[in-house]
Parts: sequence; structure tokens; C-alpha cells
Amino acid sequence: MPTNSIALRLSGMFALVALLVFLLIGWALYWQVSKGLGQLPAAEVDARYSVLQSTLNRYGTQEHWAKITAKLKLLSEDDKRIRFWVVSDSPSYEFGNPPAVIREFANGPLGMRDMNLADNKYPFKVLVSQLPAKDERPPLRFLIGIDTETFRHTQHSLMIALISLAAIGIALASVLGYWVARIGLKPLVSLSLEAQKLAPPRLSGRLQLSPLPPELDQFVTSFNATLDRVEHAYSRLESFNADVAHELRSPLTNLIGQTQVALTRGRSAEHYFEVLQSNLEELERLRLIVNDMLFLASADQGSKATELTSTSMAEEVATTLDYLDFILEDAQVRVEVDGDASVRIEKAHLRRALINLLHNAVQHTAAGEVIRVDIHTEDDHVSIGVANPGAEIPDEHLPMLFERFYRVDASRSNSGANHGLGLAIVKAIALMHGGTVFVRSEHGMNTFGINLPF
Repeated sequence: MPTNSIALRLSGMFALVALLVFLLIGWALYWQVSKGLGQLPAAEVDARYSVLQSTLNRYGTQEHWAKITAKLKLLSEDDKRIRFWVVSDSPSYEFGNPPAVIREFANGPLGMRDMNLADNKYPFKVLVSQLPAKDERPPLRFLIGIDTETFRHTQHSLMIALISLAAIGIALASVLGYWVARIGLKPLVSLSLEAQKLAPPRLSGRLQLSPLPPELDQFVTSFNATLDRVEHAYSRLESFNADVAHELRSPLTNLIGQTQVALTRGRSAEHYFEVLQSNLEELERLRLIVNDMLFLASADQGSKATELTSTSMAEEVATTLDYLDFILEDAQVRVEVDGDASVRIEKAHLRRALINLLHNAVQHTAAGEVIRVDIHTEDDHVSIGVANPGAEIPDEHLPMLFERFYRVDASRSNSGANHGLGLAIVKAIALMHGGTVFVRSEHGMNTFGINLPF
């Protein structure tokens, strides 16, 4: 089991919690019991004295004193913990052969006090009382003491018992906590095993949402949503790789075929010139595809437009139309621009997007028709739409038109000027400016455009 196992961590936490709980409960219990045990010696001494007090105060003759000493001797023999001393000026009225230390202690303050004796490890709890003179008996100092060793042993045994119980409780909490954690983590282990089965190209599976603890529902939902995105991205990547291979294969096949034909036998310089010119066109097409793919890869990594300047959109459209003048003339179409707005943009990137939008419109506009560029402001952005007359595009294709290499007609081959990345680059440029793209197909007009924030 790895040291960073969740089950081990939880069992360690259970052990720590158990330790704290046992410490608090054990300390409170020990303090309370010790307090009660500390009061027991004094209570027992008081009880013994209360039984003897009336007898000691009632009689004062030598005859009665002999009976009292006999009773004290009998009580001492019955309970070895109890000791009695009587200190008097008259030796005949003393008991217990009090040594000097006892006499000194007896002459001290009256009441309950602790007294240490040389032959005892623990102190005696001693009650010192004064008995007044009675008949023949002189004043006495009566001492009744009890050995506290038994109570101290009881306290010690209690402490050992509490520590032992705490240790056993902590060990049980750790073991049971680990067992409970393993049971509680079984759904997570099952999810992990199920997740290990998910790998390309098998991405269609999903983690089961039930029966699961509520704490894992959100995790499973988020994980399945991530799988949806990964599956979609993986599908797009597969499609993208296939489309890239297809787009690169055509010019490469043309280059190889034309070169092989030219080398089969001797040719004139004019023929070689035509072959080289045709190869140059194919190589230029390859260069455009590679450059566009590199641009999209950079955009996918989160590149942003940084060199922003406030620019008139109408002026940028006019500049782009000048650049496309020959293409518009060859296609025999006109462009009308309506509206204007000033937006902070990176000119080179936006001009590239406008070229792609206008070039896309020109390719799908019949000779003699008019392409309209509409620039207008809305709540928080500027909208630039390029509309061309043409056949209505089915709704199911509209959300995909800005994807790479997507074609409404899959059987249609692209020309050398159109390799299926133009609108994808428009979308990438819009995202680099914090904007969006849109497409509409209605009333015989197809409109592609971008929204740029102010």
C-alpha cells in the first residue's frame, strides 16, 4: 500500500482524532477520580474520629483510659493503614509511643495535615485534635492518621488503565478506520478501474453515475463531460489528420507525377520551364497549407492579438478590396460596403480575416452579382458581415462551416486557391481578438462574419 494512500491517510486521521478524544476524556476522568480519591483519606479519618470523639471526651479516669487504649490498639490491629497517637504531659495517658517527630507534629496547628514518616514512602493524612482535661486526665493531643499509599496506588492503577485503554482505542480506531475507509473508497476504486479502460480509440465509454455516493456524483459528471470534450477533440484530430494528409497528397502527387513524366525522355527547355512553373504552383499551394496550419496551431495554444490600434473598419475593408481588385474583376462581381465603426485591432491579422471572408464570398457568387459588406455596432461589439447571393445552406451544416477542412459537399474537390482552412483562420483571428464568428443563410443570402469587442 503506497504511503500516500487515501485509506492510510484517513486511518491516520481517525487515529489522531481518537488520540485527542481519549486524551481529553482520560484527563477529565483522571482529574475527577483523583479529586475524589484525594478526599477519601480525610473523609475516612473524620469518620473514625467522629466514632471515638464522644468516648474520648466522656471519660477521664485511669481505669477508663486503659479501656480506651485497648480499643485503640484493637482498631490499629484490624486496619494496618490506621495509626493512633496520644501525646500528653503525663506518660500514663499517652498512646502509640509517640517519637519526637510525632510530638513535634502534635504541637503544631490543629486540623487535617499531611505528615511524612521515615519508614513510609507516601505521607500520612493526620487529624490533630485537642482534648481538654477531664477528671484525673490532663489535656491531650489526639492524632489519628491514615496511610495514603493505597489511594496513591489506586490513582496509579487508574492512570495505567486509562493509558492502556487509550492505546487500545487508538489502535482499534486506526484499524477500523482503515477498514471503513477501504469500504468507503470502493466506489472510487471501481471508478478508477473503469477509467483505466478508457483509451484511444475507445473513448465512447462513460463512467456510471449510479449507484454512487453523492460526493462522487459531481466528479463523475465532470469527468464524463471531460470525456465528451476529449472524444470530440480526438474525432476532430482524426478528421483533421486525414484532411491534412488528403490536402498534402494532391499537390505532392502532382509534383511527383509531372516530374516523373518530364524525366522519362528528353524534353525541350520550354517544356521543362512549363513543368517547373506548374511545380512551383503546387509548391506554393503546399506552402500556403503549411503556413495556415502553423498559424492555427499557434492560435490553438492561446495566442492573442497584442499590437492593437484603433482602426476604421470601412477603411480596412476598402484596403482589402484594393488588394482583391483583380480577383473581383475576373469574377465579374461588385462589393458594396455599408456602415463603419472604429475598433482596436491588429491590422495584419484582421486584414487576413477580411481577405478570407471576401475570397469565400467571391468563390460562391455568380458573375454580375453583388457582395455586401455590412458594418454596424451592437451593445458590446462591432459586427462585420460579408453576404453573397447563393443557394441556401442546410441548417445542419451551419455550425460546422468554420471548422478546418469542412465541406458542405464532401465529394467536391477544392481548387488550389481553396484548401479548406480559410474560414477556420477567420475564427482563430476572431478568438485572438476576444471576438466570435457567425453565419446565416436566409432569403437567398449567405452571410459570414465576425463580432469584435469594442
